[in-house]
Amino acid sequence: MLFTLFSGSLSYGQQKERAQHKIDSLFKNELQRKNVHNAFLTVYSDKLNIEWHHVGGSFGDGTPVSVKNPFLSTSIAKTFTATLIMQLQEAGKLDVDDRLAEYLSFDIIDRIHVYKGVDYSTEVRIKQLLQHTSGIPDYFEDAPKNGPTFMELLFADTDRIWTPKETISFAKSKLSPHFPPGTGYHYSDTEYVLLGLLIEELTGKPLHEVLFEKIIEPLKMEHTYMNLHSKPIDTATTGAVAEFYVDDIEVGHFKSLSADWAGGGLVTTSIDLLKFHKGLNEGALLSKNSLRQMQKWTKESFGLKYGFGLRKFELKKLYPLLHRYTLIGHSGSSGAFMYYCPEMDVYLTGTFNQIAYQKKHVVFMIQVLSQLKKLSKTKGRNNEE
Repeated sequence: MLFTLFSGSLSYGQQKERAQHKIDSLFKNELQRKNVHNAFLTVYSDKLNIEWHHVGGSFGDGTPVSVKNPFLSTSIAKTFTATLIMQLQEAGKLDVDDRLAEYLSFDIIDRIHVYKGVDYSTEVRIKQLLQHTSGIPDYFEDAPKNGPTFMELLFADTDRIWTPKETISFAKSKLSPHFPPGTGYHYSDTEYVLLGLLIEELTGKPLHEVLFEKIIEPLKMEHTYMNLHSKPIDTATTGAVAEFYVDDIEVGHFKSLSADWAGGGLVTTSIDLLKFHKGLNEGALLSKNSLRQMQKWTKESFGLKYGFGLRKFELKKLYPLLHRYTLIGHSGSSGAFMYYCPEMDVYLTGTFNQIAYQKKHVVFMIQVLSQLKKLSKTKGRNNEE
C-alpha cells in the first residue's frame, strides 16, 4: 500500500526515468544470455516524449559495439520491398491486382507454380506475393524433394554469391507449391525475390539503387544499405556490421547471405529503422490509402496477421494483460524487430543478432510495453486533468 501511494506521488518525469531504468535492466538481462553477443534497442514515442537508445555486447575480438555499428535487418527488408511496390502502384506503373506474368519474362515465370499437375504460373498476382498467399514455396526454409536444404547450401559454400534467378531456380526444381494462388497462407522469401525482380524490371535500375533513391536518401537513413551491393550515405562514421549468430556460429560475414536480397538483404540501424517506420506511418513515403491497403490483413497464425510486407500482433490473443494493444511492423530471423504500437504511440526497433531470438524478441517487446503501459496510463490521466 505504501509503495502504491509513493508510486502515485511521483511526477511524470520521475516515472519516465523509472521506466527507462527498468527497460535498460531488461535489455541488459538479455545481454547476459550466453548466446546473445550483441544487441540494439531504440524506444521512441512522441506522445510519451521518450527517445531511448540501448546498445550492448561486443564483436568476437572483444571490441564493443556502438550505435555506429549497423546490423542485418533480415526479413524487415520485406517492408521496404513492399513499400517500393506500393510507390510503383501510386506512380501508375502497376496495380497489385495485376498478374505477375504481365511484367516478368517467360524464363522467370515458367513453372514457378505447378500444383498437383495444374500450372498456375501465369495466374499469380502481385498482391499474393506481397501477402504470402500465392502458394509459391519458400526456398529458404521449405524441405526439398531431394538433396540438401538451401540452408545447408549456404553453410557448405559461404563465399558463394547467389543471384535472384538462382534462388528462384532452386524453388522451381527442388520444392513444391503449397496451394493454388490466393487460397491459403505460406510465408515465402521466393515471393519477395520475384517482387525485387519486378521492381528492377519496371524501373530499369538495380534494386539497391531504387531503395537508395526512393527510401534511404529521402529519409536520410545514413547507415542503411544493401548487403554486398551498396554503401551507406555516411561511409565515414558507419562502423563494421555487427555480428549475427546462428547459435554459436557467426554467419554475418557469409557472402552466401546474398541469397536474402529483396527479402532480407538490408543492413541498417535501430535509429534508421525508426526513421523508416515513422516515415511510412506519417506519409513521407506513401499515401494514407496505400498504407491502408498494406494493412488489409490475412491470418498468419494465432494472434498474428499479415498484410503487404507488414505483420500485426493482436496482443489480446497472446498476452491478456496487454489486451488493448497491437503491434504493427515486421521482424526477422536474426531477432531483428521494427514495430509500432498505435495505442501507446510507441516505436520499438532493434535486434539481438541471434537466430534463437526469432520468437524470443517478441517476449522482450512485450516486457518493454508492459513497462510503458504504466507510463502511458499516467500520461493519459495527466492529459485528462
